[in-house]
Order: sequence, then structure tokens, then C-alpha cells
Amino acid sequence: MMPNARKTKKPSSQTKLFVLDTNVLMHDPTSLFRFEEHDVYIPIVTLEELDDNKKGLSEVARNARQASRSLDEIVSAVPDGIDAGIALDTHSHGLASGRLFLQTEAINVELPPGLPTSKSDNQILSVLMFLARREPGRAAILVSKDINMRIKARALGLAAQDYFNDKVLEDSELLYTGSSELPADFWEVHAAGMESWKTEGHTVYRVTGPLASRLLLNEFVYQEGERPFEAWVREQSGRTAVLETLIDYRHNRNNVWGITARNREQNFAINLLMNPEIDFITLLGQAGTGKTLLTLAAGLTQVLETRRYSEIIMTRVTVPVGEDIGFLPGSEEEKMAPWMGALEDNLDVLNGSVGTGEGGQWGRAAAIDLVRSRIKIKSLNFMRGRTFLQKFLIIDEAQNLTPKQMKTLITRAGPGTKVVCLGNIAQIDTPYLTEGSSGLSFVVDRFKGWAHSGHITLQRGERSRLADYAAEVL
Repeated sequence: MMPNARKTKKPSSQTKLFVLDTNVLMHDPTSLFRFEEHDVYIPIVTLEELDDNKKGLSEVARNARQASRSLDEIVSAVPDGIDAGIALDTHSHGLASGRLFLQTEAINVELPPGLPTSKSDNQILSVLMFLARREPGRAAILVSKDINMRIKARALGLAAQDYFNDKVLEDSELLYTGSSELPADFWEVHAAGMESWKTEGHTVYRVTGPLASRLLLNEFVYQEGERPFEAWVREQSGRTAVLETLIDYRHNRNNVWGITARNREQNFAINLLMNPEIDFITLLGQAGTGKTLLTLAAGLTQVLETRRYSEIIMTRVTVPVGEDIGFLPGSEEEKMAPWMGALEDNLDVLNGSVGTGEGGQWGRAAAIDLVRSRIKIKSLNFMRGRTFLQKFLIIDEAQNLTPKQMKTLITRAGPGTKVVCLGNIAQIDTPYLTEGSSGLSFVVDRFKGWAHSGHITLQRGERSRLADYAAEVL
């Protein structure tokens, strides 16, 4: 029935009509092609708002221009009228089989007196009300990222919903944590045919069994008890997995720039940060779990001691996202300095581990200057078109990035560069982003199981008993 409905100009009552708010197109310019067999309706007001927001260098302006170009390409391909809608299957490369409708007539629907028609949101609501009355047997639904817009629509008895297509997962509790506890009977169940050997100071186990098929590459596994066990998955194929024991960075002899791991998850994180085979790392965790400190310590060790990378580049989202960083005098680094309090705080800790030694205070000052000279602070605004070679790139506050911005940053990595994304998805400051649609959640989900990436969610705060208690009770 569905294919026949697509051939006729009259839509099937089974297909829905989605009316798009402007913020959906500015959030995801490809949203036109995300509604599968259902139809999409664009009010004239939405086009006007796209036009108003297309100027500038911000991410929103770029998305508005891209959405406008997509609409122009679709409409230009139709030689005759567009009243009957435009098929989207060709333009979407088969992703969407519905039709695109543009508002081609004046719509005058009386709204309640408290909703002035001069406001764009209310004009979109009047269009939705008109469509709902014109086709009573078909669902007309407003799609908007604006919560208040959706509430107003429902107050008027109209259907409204959020734009869900950009969400990686519905519940942040389901997000991959990067580690899992082995059951107590793991070794008994997987003992048959198990192989074990030593390589470069690590013990390696090849196990076969039901749990091995559910493990992911570079996932950490552990077992508590009298003989605690910690390892990570180095190979995985079918019902067979190869587990390799870790370097214990909790021991002072394995300290990284004077820093040792204080808990199991921090040990997992440092193993990822110090491994040259891992190109992309994501660290999640609430404030005080040590994300920035561990990353900077690992970066400084690999830049100044092992010379694996030439320098550390640190960047973060400045809120409001993507806007200019100001016309105040100063270099790019000086303008970014107010946003880099976390960097300064952690450098104070790391510089405290630089002893006075034989050079006294002068030697310590020279060492601190050397450390700072190897850390560059960059703005996200100037990342397009760049390529970083042999760099240790840290993206702080990554939960405020959209998936598209995250792609722009990660694709800057050239040969020999390691990218580390830090963030807490419970602290999102960007409008229209949620825990499920954040670029950080997006990359955690998409990169899991890749041979050269790793992820760990840090569970325990290590700042102070005051900070831990405040995080728990406030």
C-alpha cells in the first residue's frame, strides 16, 4: 500500500505530515531527509527565519545556509508547480520516500487572543492548526527543538514532538561505559581451551565462551576479590577474545608526570592515554574525577619525556558556541585564557611535582616555562582547514559540541596525532543539545569497538571529601 501511495498525489492517511520549526533545520540541515516515508511541510515563516539567520560565521549560520541550499536544489529540480509536493527519494539518495510541501497559499487562522500573530512561532502554530483542520484524517505534527513552542502547541490541542533523529540513545544510562565487571564464574565457564602467555611484561589470555562474544575491542574488564584482575580486550572474534593485563599506574614507580591513578577507572584511563596504538580517546565523568589532570599529565610525559608528540593543543567550546571570541586586544591564546581556568588549575598541580632540584627556584621557574611553552591554546572558531601533525589534541567540555562540530574537529587529526575528548554530559550549556544528542555521546557510541579508540567513564570524584559530599547531597 505504501509504494502506491507515493505514486499518487493524494497522500495516504497512514503517512504523517511533519511541520518543521526553523530551529530543526538550523540544528540539522539534513533533517528534511530524516522522516522516511512521511511528508515534510515548510511554512513560509521558517524560510524567512532561515534567511534572517544565514549571515555570519557561526555554526548556526552555516547550517541555515546549508538548509537553504538543499531547499533550493530540491525546488529547482521541479519544472512545473510545487503545490502537489516534491518527491524526496532522489534528493535523499533513497533515505526518504515522502514528499516535501512548501506553503504556497496565504493561511489565516484565528489564534487565541493571547498569541499575537506578529510572532513567528505563533504563525507556525497557525499553519499547523490549518493543516490539522484541512486533513482531519491525517496526523499533522509540529517538530521543534523549542520546548515552549511544543508546550504551546499541545495547549492548543495540536500534536508536537522533539526532533529525535539526532539522538544516539534515549537514555544516557545506556551509554557505553568502556568497562564491565566479569562474573564470579567467568574463569570456570571459559576455562576450556584457554591459552595464556607473556608478552612485554603483560600476561595475555585467549578465552572462548559466551561472554567473549559480547565484549568489545579495547573494553576494560575487571574482577574484584582476593585476587583482583584487570585487563582489556585486545582482540575479539566471534566467541573468542584476547585479554591483556594492564600497567598498574596506581604504583608510584609507574607515575605519569608525578601523578598516580587513585582508582580503577583512572588506571584504565591512563593505560589508554599512554598507549601509542590508541589514536582517539573519550573520557566522561563528573567534575573532580580527574579527566583534565590525567590527560595533561599523560600529554606532558609524551611530549617532553618520550617525545612521541611535538606539543599539546588544548581547545574548548566557548559559550555562546561558535561566536567570535571578541575584539579585545591580544592574541588568540590571550582571548581564550578566561575559558581555560581548568588548564591553569591543573598545571599548578602538575608544576608542583616539578621539584626545585639543583637549580633551585630559578631551575623550577625554567622548567615551568618549558612546560607552558609546549601547551598551545586554540579557539574552535579557527579549526576549519587545519591539519595537526604529531600533536596531542585535547578537546575540553566536549559535551557542548554538536555531532557535526565534533566531526570537524576530529578530522583535523593528521598522522601521529592523538585526540582526547573530555566532558560531562550532565552539564550541557548549549541550547537544543541534550545528553542523547551531544556530540560527545555521538562519538562514544560510534567509535566503540574500533581498534584504535578507547573510552572510559570515570565514576569517582577525587577532589576532596567536601567536593564529593557536595556532589552527592546538593
